[in-house]
Amino acid sequence: MPATGDELGRRLRDGDLSAAPAVLNLVESRAPGHKDEIDALLHAVSPAALGGEARAHVVGVTGPPGVGKSSLLSELVRTWRADRRSVAVLAVDPSSKRSGGALLGDRARIAVDPADRAVFIRSMAAGGRLGGLAPATRAAAHALAAAFDVVVVETVGVGQSETEIAEVADTVAVVVQPGGGDVLQFLKSGIMEIPDVLVVTKADLGQVAQRSRRDLHAALRSLGARDTEVVAVSSLAPATGFDELVAALDAHRDSLDITARRLEARRASALADFVAEHGERGRRALGGQRSALKLLGVQDAALDVPALTRVLEEAAAS
Repeated sequence: MPATGDELGRRLRDGDLSAAPAVLNLVESRAPGHKDEIDALLHAVSPAALGGEARAHVVGVTGPPGVGKSSLLSELVRTWRADRRSVAVLAVDPSSKRSGGALLGDRARIAVDPADRAVFIRSMAAGGRLGGLAPATRAAAHALAAAFDVVVVETVGVGQSETEIAEVADTVAVVVQPGGGDVLQFLKSGIMEIPDVLVVTKADLGQVAQRSRRDLHAALRSLGARDTEVVAVSSLAPATGFDELVAALDAHRDSLDITARRLEARRASALADFVAEHGERGRRALGGQRSALKLLGVQDAALDVPALTRVLEEAAAS
């Protein structure tokens, strides 16, 4: 008999990393009755149940297709594991129109030791959301953060995903390749807020990569983001720059008011879940995005995502 949501939440609270596959199977399920179990899981890993915010550093990794995110993640996982940190990676892939499942294989793209039980990698279908986050991705990130040291949410950067990943992650790393002018337009376009860390891949190209790093520094200064780190890495053996990248990610998390950041993430997830269920008509019934977030802002800070979603449902029905 499958474990209940409450049982899975208890195992995560106890640090049982082997619960991760069952957690993903549950949050991705559309079977009748599983919604209540998902709600029970999220309640079981809420700050109220944990006695505070979840332990993990939730890192969002995004960037254009083909920029080298998979190679970068392979090296990042190795670096974290060398520091004895457990890592879960949720790789959000485009969906198959036929099956609805993820098109790309997780372990085929991200190289890890298959015998390492402290690493969990799962591809999740974007559900036709153009790289954005499906409700299951948000639920999985919230749940796994209770047990793992690092939870990575990786998306294909195509617009909507950048704003959505910023609603879930503590730290957002945007990955770009050297020699491309797209990132400068990307930063100026306002598609996303300034990333927390910018990563230039293919540092082995030498001057081309260093020039891109300088250009990005200059662009960030012009936008008033002087504190945003720009790190150049190379995934070619011997890999370089990853200790510096991990240090930049850690420094950003250490600078956060993590309680406030996570509270915003839960409110954004509740609204996203509500809209996924009720569509734009439901959002209009709440008076629009701003009114909905204002309503959530006056609720008890200890409420979990399902409880916040119910607040929105009751407000829309009244």
